Amino acid sequence: MTERSSRRSFAARPADPDQWIKAADTAPRATDVTAFTARLTIDVTPELRGRIKIAAFRRGVTVADMLRELLAREFPPTEGDPS
Repeated sequence: MTERSSRRSFAARPADPDQWIKAADTAPRATDVTAFTARLTIDVTPELRGRIKIAAFRRGVTVADMLRELLAREFPPTEGDPS
């Protein structure tokens, strides 16, 4: 293994954002199952999916993390709701 490849992180930013946006989604990484217990699937246009991925890339976060934050902000827990 070269020094260059040993420094490359597992989730390195893609060199070509346009190609990354057009790429098929990959399987989700293993996460702490107690942290996120439900999966939400929505249908969006390819154009919106691209804009979301670009926004996440520019912010240096994953799409999933960015959308979790957005949903938590838009739908805060209310008193009496189960957590």
